[in-house]
This record gives sequence, C-alpha cells and structure tokens, in this order.
Amino acid sequence: MTRSGQRVIMGIDPGTQIMGYGVILIDGKKVHFVDLGIIDLRKEKDHFEKLRRIFIEVGELYDQYKPDDLAIEAPFYGKNPQVMLKLGRAQGAAIAAALQRNIPIFEYAPRKVKMAITGKGAASKEQVKEILERTMDVKLDIKYLDASDAIAIAMCHFYQLTNPMTDKKASTNWKSFVAAHSERIVK
Repeated sequence: MTRSGQRVIMGIDPGTQIMGYGVILIDGKKVHFVDLGIIDLRKEKDHFEKLRRIFIEVGELYDQYKPDDLAIEAPFYGKNPQVMLKLGRAQGAAIAAALQRNIPIFEYAPRKVKMAITGKGAASKEQVKEILERTMDVKLDIKYLDASDAIAIAMCHFYQLTNPMTDKKASTNWKSFVAAHSERIVK
C-alpha cells in the first residue's frame, strides 16, 4: 500500500474488439469505485494495429491511475484456436504495458472471478454487474459489460488479498513466478 494505507487495483477484461478496464481504490478494508470504461477496437481492421493501440492506451490508463496491482482475466478455453491466439495477444499487450511500468500482475480465470463476486462460477455478465452494484453501492450505467467485468476482476483480486484462507503463494503473480523459477527463463 503506497498511498498511506490505500491501494489502487486496476482490472482488465482483455479483448480484441472491446477491452474493458475498471479501477477501484482500497482504503483499509473499504472499497471505493473509481472508474470504468472500454477501449473500442472494432473499427481497427489490422490485428497488429489493435495490439499497438492496446499497449499504448492501456499504458496511458496505467499512467493516469497508477495502480498498485493489475488484475487481468486469463483467456479461457475456446473452440476456435485463432480467436484464442488473438485474445492471448491482446492480454499480452496489456501485460507488457504493465511490465514496462513495474506493476505487479495477477491473473484470474473467468470462473474464479464469477465465483468470487456471485458465488456461482457460471453466473452471467448481467448477474455479475448486479452484484457489483449492490456490493459497491454504485450504479454501473454502462453500455458494455466488459467494463463491469473488469471491475469484477479487480474486486476478485481485492478479495484474494483480504481473504485469510487464501494461500498467497498460490496466486499467479508473474514476478514471483519468475523469481521462484529462474532456471526456466531462457536468456
């Protein structure tokens, strides 16, 4: 916690068409909604240009909000390998922008996020949004549920940080993983 007991967590819901982001501020054990939004990539036809925009625009968000942690959703298994490859690249661009700024990265599976927020791993995006509104006492008036999903990812990370039953070593923190498994790194 860098801001006198406060912590900023940014959540990212990666996508190649719509990328959602959400920011929360933790003050002790109280959560405050800060912002949410999307990066709309639908008009961009070139996939590599989309990746460049993700890297730059997400980096600008990191510079604006100065998160202490980045919580990002892991790509889930899909039937189309090309879609999964593109989604992984989009996630990678957002992660690279965080790595460039030394922001610790934590990755969460979609089912884990839904379970943390609603108690059901198969909850709908609408159910997640509704529970978040009640939990945070805020109206998330948004057009795209990717932004509320990003808030959910940030909240999932907050719950992981504050849950005494959570094994801190089990959380996917890439910096910790690299430090613990330096023999796996090809130089």
